[in-house]
Amino acid sequence: MNPAIDPALFRQLMGRFATGVTVVTVGSPGGKLSGITVNSLSSVSLDPPLVSICIDREADMHATLTGATGFVINILRSDQESVSRRFADDRPDRFDGVGYGLSTDGHPILEGVLAHLDCTVQASIPAGDHSVFLGRVVGGAPGEGSPLLFYRGGYGLDCT
Repeated sequence: MNPAIDPALFRQLMGRFATGVTVVTVGSPGGKLSGITVNSLSSVSLDPPLVSICIDREADMHATLTGATGFVINILRSDQESVSRRFADDRPDRFDGVGYGLSTDGHPILEGVLAHLDCTVQASIPAGDHSVFLGRVVGGAPGEGSPLLFYRGGYGLDCT
């Protein structure tokens, strides 16, 4: 059995993998809106169309998603770093000043995103200090532009 890797080294190693940046949003029947920045989006299956996201079990969004039937994944454009930072903060006013519409199920679709995926929750799987949420993609739309990237702890590819 191999010993566990040092957490700082693991973070450094994973930082070498450039990712896109998303904001996952949920609207509740009572009108409360929730959102969180997520860079752990992955395509899982084409038939049926499934994606996965990973959410820290300590995040408020974990409890929200656990009780939700669906969510929207908003894929951010390269000029939306401020949106990413806003939803990464633990603040109650995340949606203030951010334009959005609502999906047919009442989940926020942020304005100007590169794309959005409308998902229903298929499963939640505990995975260490996170949970993997599987979403079945039931709708969405592409936008225009280039993606916001996260690399080596910063935005863009020139983070050295």
